[in-house]
Amino acid sequence: MGGNKYCAAMTKRRWRGLAAAAWVLVAVACSAVMHWTMRRESMDRAEERLVSMCEERARMLQEQFGVTVNHVHAIAILIATFNYDKSPSAIDQDTFAKYTARTSFERPLLNGVAYAQRVFHHEREMFESQQGWIMNTMQREPAPPQVEYAPVIFSQDTVSYLARIDMMSGEEDRENILRARTTGKAVLTNPFRLLGSNHLGVVLTFAVYRPDLPADASVEQRVEATIGYLGGAFDVESLVENLLSKLAGNQDIVVNVYDVTNASEAMVLYGPSSSDERVPFLHVSMLDFGDPFRRHEMRCRYRQKLPMQWSAITNPLGTFVIWMLLGYSIAAAYSRYDKVTEDCRKMEELKTQAEAADVAKSQFLATVSHEIRTPMNGVLGMLDMLLGTDLTMTQKDYAQTAQMCGRALITLINDVLDRAKIEAGKLELEAVPFDLRSLMDDVISLFSSKSREKCIELAVFVCDNVPKDVLGDPWRFRQILTNLVGNAVKFTERGHVFVRVCLADNSNMEAGQVLNGAMNGKDGRVDSTTNGAFNTLSGFEAADRRNSWQYFKMLLSDKESLLDDLEGTNSDQSDSDHVTLAISIEDTGVGIPLQAQDRVFTPFMQADSSTSRNYGGTGIGLSISKCLAELMGGQISFVSRPFVGSTFTFSTTLKRSYKDISVDSSRSLLEALPTAFKGMKAILIDGRPVRSAVTRYHLKRLGIIVQVVNNMSAVVKAFPGQNGATVSREKATILFIESDFWRPETDVQLLNHLREHKNRQLSDGHKVVLLVTSEADKDKYGSIFDIVMCKPIRASMIASSIQQLLKVEMPERRNNHNRPSFLRSLLVGKNILVVDDNKVNLRVAAAALKKYGANVSCVESGKDAISLLQPPHCFDACFMDVQMPEMDGFEATRQIRQTEMRVNEERKNKLVLIEGSTFVEYHLPVLAMTADVIQATYEKCIKSGMDGYVSKPFDEEQLYQAVSRLIVGTTDSTV
Repeated sequence: MGGNKYCAAMTKRRWRGLAAAAWVLVAVACSAVMHWTMRRESMDRAEERLVSMCEERARMLQEQFGVTVNHVHAIAILIATFNYDKSPSAIDQDTFAKYTARTSFERPLLNGVAYAQRVFHHEREMFESQQGWIMNTMQREPAPPQVEYAPVIFSQDTVSYLARIDMMSGEEDRENILRARTTGKAVLTNPFRLLGSNHLGVVLTFAVYRPDLPADASVEQRVEATIGYLGGAFDVESLVENLLSKLAGNQDIVVNVYDVTNASEAMVLYGPSSSDERVPFLHVSMLDFGDPFRRHEMRCRYRQKLPMQWSAITNPLGTFVIWMLLGYSIAAAYSRYDKVTEDCRKMEELKTQAEAADVAKSQFLATVSHEIRTPMNGVLGMLDMLLGTDLTMTQKDYAQTAQMCGRALITLINDVLDRAKIEAGKLELEAVPFDLRSLMDDVISLFSSKSREKCIELAVFVCDNVPKDVLGDPWRFRQILTNLVGNAVKFTERGHVFVRVCLADNSNMEAGQVLNGAMNGKDGRVDSTTNGAFNTLSGFEAADRRNSWQYFKMLLSDKESLLDDLEGTNSDQSDSDHVTLAISIEDTGVGIPLQAQDRVFTPFMQADSSTSRNYGGTGIGLSISKCLAELMGGQISFVSRPFVGSTFTFSTTLKRSYKDISVDSSRSLLEALPTAFKGMKAILIDGRPVRSAVTRYHLKRLGIIVQVVNNMSAVVKAFPGQNGATVSREKATILFIESDFWRPETDVQLLNHLREHKNRQLSDGHKVVLLVTSEADKDKYGSIFDIVMCKPIRASMIASSIQQLLKVEMPERRNNHNRPSFLRSLLVGKNILVVDDNKVNLRVAAAALKKYGANVSCVESGKDAISLLQPPHCFDACFMDVQMPEMDGFEATRQIRQTEMRVNEERKNKLVLIEGSTFVEYHLPVLAMTADVIQATYEKCIKSGMDGYVSKPFDEEQLYQAVSRLIVGTTDSTV
């Protein structure tokens, strides 16, 4: 045993030695690679630096040359303008010499400038007579006869020796002159030694043309238009020397400028003629001086061999040392490797457990919520059935209380599930046409009893330019409104809750105007005659001034400019198919404490610990409302002042709904108001302008023409038929009075007028309606007024009250009359199969259908349903649960449809041989039973072959819709 350990230790030591040697070799190799890499990078940087400096010098040389050529061109234009065809000439030798001398700073590259005039042979005698001298050659001899001459008539003092010389007398000068005038560009000569400086230079020649020469002239036109030649001597050596003296790095590099027109015999214009060939790197930059017939280049190289950088030595040595230290650290840490590995393994296990716990928590939440909701559906269904039996008042109260608590629990569970779906990104929105104004009325009606208990004003107002019918998700829209209005009613003990809907563009514009007005001293308060009240719905101060009367006047001014379309359909003529709505919910409640306002939209958070004790709630509603508003393309915000109130505002983007839109009518939520009251007249007595505008809005929706007065004394003059004339029912006038503006002890004249009216039996013509906020006021004023209407008012409620008051006949609507008896007539004697794996839900569904006379059979699985529904069978309809073990409702329906198709095909083939026979296909109406009514579930139901769905637990409304559409084949619109 000891020998084995010794051998193992020696083997491990041997392997460690080999590993250390290999480590040292690797360190040496890495250091060597680093050395050569850094040396190569240093050489590359040096080469890049040389290229950069050479290119910079070449560019600057070209730029300065170009600037000089431009100034020479400018002198040529000056001569053509002021000398050509001028008698006498505006330019003489003295003027030219002074001008060129003073502007020589603009031509630092030129030693001087001279102008030679073009003279033909037949003009020579006259020219020499005018000038007073004879043209000479370069050798100072009289110019021999030739076709044309180019004698210098103007010259800068630095080149005055060129005066009187015929530039055509020199062979190279003559060639340059001919090339210059044919090309229209500056041309250069071969390098030569300049007089005086003995530096190498070149002569620049530029043709001077008549001013009328076109820009696109041909060669012949340019030759014919030539009037002279402008030339200048370039001192290339001085030019390059001056340029290099202005730049850094001249001590490091050697610059040569060559004329390489003849590539085999390059001529040095600047720089040493020989260089050290041992110095690496040579860069050549081409120079373009504008002459297409000559080529020049700049060659740059380092002056001496580049030294090796110290970093190429020190860095590899440092790297070698680091490798050694790293090897030592690895060897020292090797003994702890196993422990670190074990720690990492444990951390991975803990991470996996934490992730699994998080997933399990989410699954547990979803499962528990679903499992709680399933029996709760049964509880609510049984309670609904129980309330349909004969109960004592105490028993009925207990059952209703239990039903209310059950619905509250279902709402809480649904909110938790909605929050989970939102966080998971799985919440889907529907696209259903619905009547926006009817939906707003429905939401307000949910809280009517609570507002009456508290005696607070609850009202809704929709601007006329808001479309009547829109396309969106009415259930989610209703959910946001219900949450916000519910909170407003819950936290308000006096004053009002006001819901307003308008277009977002109008809201932003008018809000800005209101705020500007407030800054100018208009704080939204009425004058002192109203006892310091505020111009709001109830007269109490609101947190947000934008809902004051000042804001309302701007909204109403927009409304008056529209046609009198009572439901706002004229606004549907907009070019855009989308509308963005701004909905505000204003209350005069307790407000939100300042320290709690930053966590209002945090899930399960309350303003403080007392909020839940005093008002109840979980704190999840606002969080869900915020998420839903953002999903619907909008946002939500609020303004709140403690002990004053809060105003929540959210926006949403919806589509306009048109009559020919291709959406399943069974899922649309459109409702039309009656038109029997169109043309009626009404007088409204209300001194609060915001509230009177809201009441007028609801009356105008019914077609009633409204006149608003703010006191009782104005009624006698405004009320028609006051002198005893009979008023027809068609022109009946209804008087609406706000209860807080009714003062019986002071309004004696109006009381006597009303009594006289009744004594004359004209009550059918004039009716008086009192608007109150509490149920207790009905008994108090019931004997005085024809009817006492308890707010919140809605268009449908006003229509029902006026119908009862004036006994107006209206077309009977199947939605509202005798629906239970109609359902019984539809279901009595019908054989219906109910499929559900939950026995309680099965009993609830069966009992609901039996209540209307149906013969119900029940099974608990999809397979049993398939066996019972093999054609031919005796069932008239099937209610199918979608979530069942073994086989869900979707698969069961698909198999039922496949069986029907096969049997129909067989029967059709058999009946083809029988003449006069009629063929009726088997098609059993199948309705899905589900608690999930989102668009995706509905589409899945239709795709699997189902004809529709009903949600659990059943209620009379949805059961009526489903049965009337499938069993009878009609809808509400056909009855």
